[in-house]
Amino acid sequence: MMKKVALHNLGCKVNAYETEAMQEMLEREGYEIVPFREGADIYIINTCTVTNIADRKSRQMLHRARKMNPDAIVVAAGCYVQAQENENHTLDSCIDIVIGNNKKQDLISILNEYEAKREADKEVIDINHTKEYENLSLSRTGEHTRAYIKVQDGCNQFCSYCIIPFARGRVRSRSLEDVVREVTALAENGYKEVVLTGIHLSSYGIDLNGEDAAGKTGLLELILAVHGIEGIERIRLGSLEPRIITEEFAKTIASLPKMCPHFHLSLQSGCDATLKRMNRRYTSSEYYQKCELLRKYFDNPALTTDVIVGFPGETEEEFEQSRAFVDKVNFYETHIFKYSRREGTRAAVMDNQVPEQIKTLRSNRLIKLGREKQEKYEKSLVGKTVEVLVEEPAVIDGRERQVGHTKEYVRIALDAEENLQNQIVKVQIDSHSQIIH
Repeated sequence: MMKKVALHNLGCKVNAYETEAMQEMLEREGYEIVPFREGADIYIINTCTVTNIADRKSRQMLHRARKMNPDAIVVAAGCYVQAQENENHTLDSCIDIVIGNNKKQDLISILNEYEAKREADKEVIDINHTKEYENLSLSRTGEHTRAYIKVQDGCNQFCSYCIIPFARGRVRSRSLEDVVREVTALAENGYKEVVLTGIHLSSYGIDLNGEDAAGKTGLLELILAVHGIEGIERIRLGSLEPRIITEEFAKTIASLPKMCPHFHLSLQSGCDATLKRMNRRYTSSEYYQKCELLRKYFDNPALTTDVIVGFPGETEEEFEQSRAFVDKVNFYETHIFKYSRREGTRAAVMDNQVPEQIKTLRSNRLIKLGREKQEKYEKSLVGKTVEVLVEEPAVIDGRERQVGHTKEYVRIALDAEENLQNQIVKVQIDSHSQIIH
């Protein structure tokens, strides 16, 4: 009888993609996928290491799996074990198999070999970084209308607060042909929207075409290729670095009818002194120019971002500069993160660490500002007719509605008697109450 496998994902969209890809591999081999609770024969945890809290959650899930079935095979995959490869305390008795970020594609053969030997000793499967892109793919995803496509892995940036380059290694790009093959299969399975994502999406192609192509022709060529796939009606991009937004890039993607006017441009701080300590490779004025380029070629695009508050050395004056910059840009959504000390990074040993209570006060101020900006953007859509990709039914305020997203990724509720799932419909936004969160 084929064994029961439970999978649990921690972390980012790339991790989620990889977890789904591993699940699909297991299903093809006849394994039974079961919920992450007692009774599984194999537990696979795709770990995260972006913060110390993520490390703790990864450890907790590994110990929880062992407790649920002491006789099960517990597999620790991904960034946490990759970043901790030399720390024996993390590779403790609750783990049977450790799989690095470059070997998830070999999951089936790794399980087969381990079962054949079933040795008491832990199996550590090559957690050295590779220069080649790991061959994982999907033909379907957990969502029924939108598919996330991993096109790139690794990062060469080494921001001072970030452990990911150490956990994921250098930039590796997936071949354009392989991406087109996967997106074509997803389109044939009914998916209408794809999101191109990666650890550092803007670097797509630099390892394939040389440094001169850094984030410029590489990603643009990929977008154009995906745009030509029949059945795909929407293309979104994952998080971008500001430097990729050139006149040519903005003008070209604005000419593509499938391109969604929804862009997540990573900011982290609106203060130049803080950006320099973070080792971010742009100034606030350069960032603002990129936002204006997108607004030049797109009509009212939804711009979203991330901001870290309380980075080491951030004074009240520096925070105020950052807050004023966020106010000036008018983002649709601003995701606020209190700086979290991550061992192994340069920022963790910087002087002038900001007290937690000050981080909280600053975070609350930016969250309030972010809500005001979000409401302002959403109100700008009232009176307009938008296209909504319907995703699922939902009960809202006691009423059965259908919900989906506009091209700007604004969530809309609509009334309809028939099932409109996975259809794109035109909706007149008559009031702000049609927009849901």
